[in-house]
Amino acid sequence: MTTPEEVLQKYRKAGKIAAEVRKETRSFVREGMPIIDLCEKVESMIRKKGGKPAFPCNVSVNEIAAHYTSPPHDKRLIPENSIVKVDIGVHIDGYIADTAVTVCFNLEYNGLVNAAEEALKKAIESLRPGLSMSQFGSMIERTITSRGFKPISNLTGHQVGRYLVHTGRALPNVSHFSFSKVNLGEIYAVEPFVTLADAAGKVDSEPEAYIFRFMKQKSLSDQYAKRLLLYIQKNFHTLPFTERWLEGCVPQSHYKTAFSELLSSKSLMSFPVFVEASRKPVAQAEHTVLIVEDGCLVLT
Repeated sequence: MTTPEEVLQKYRKAGKIAAEVRKETRSFVREGMPIIDLCEKVESMIRKKGGKPAFPCNVSVNEIAAHYTSPPHDKRLIPENSIVKVDIGVHIDGYIADTAVTVCFNLEYNGLVNAAEEALKKAIESLRPGLSMSQFGSMIERTITSRGFKPISNLTGHQVGRYLVHTGRALPNVSHFSFSKVNLGEIYAVEPFVTLADAAGKVDSEPEAYIFRFMKQKSLSDQYAKRLLLYIQKNFHTLPFTERWLEGCVPQSHYKTAFSELLSSKSLMSFPVFVEASRKPVAQAEHTVLIVEDGCLVLT
């Protein structure tokens, strides 16, 4: 399967913006910074550069591995001596680039960051058409464990599609048996997650969720719920969004009831915050790549 040039150019543009934002983000993340300021600055940078956020900026601190973004009026700050994952998504006309950087304010955890970045480097070197998922997962796990750390077993890289952050096959970060292989023309977000050797090495879902996406059209009784769902479909399609992006869509006095109906009717789904099961720190590194004939092309 080959990628049409017009589509490839959109992926390249999304990837270029994502890479620029990732680089700039590393320079301004700081201890004591309100997380909502970081989220909104990243999302604003994406828009100013000509893209749209493919999902809310994720800012996952310490043992939080993924899916934390600030809700409206969030008061949380980046703690001192923390390890901070900033996950950034950009889309152009639905074509997505997904990338992440870990910023570490604790020297004790620098090895985690280095292990994640080395695993990502090895992944990029190995990805090619015909590579089995089994080989890929084993390689990632060996790279991480050889440095004295542990991969997160139930978080994976993922194939991306138009208006879909997660679609098709997953790219495992641990050894497992699979007949699946990487194919020419596929696009993947490659993202090793790394924790300490004595950690559980898996994530649990927390009750809290701050990221949502449209699932399907349902019969709704509340007129404001209908208006809110129409806005979500028009502006985000099937991409994840945050309630911060819905402020002002319907009168505040009706918002809570309307949004609750969208969730209870299963018009929307939520993404729970993922936390390392033993509450140990997690690092992440991520690029989006296109599988080409002689390997892979890094888009971010």
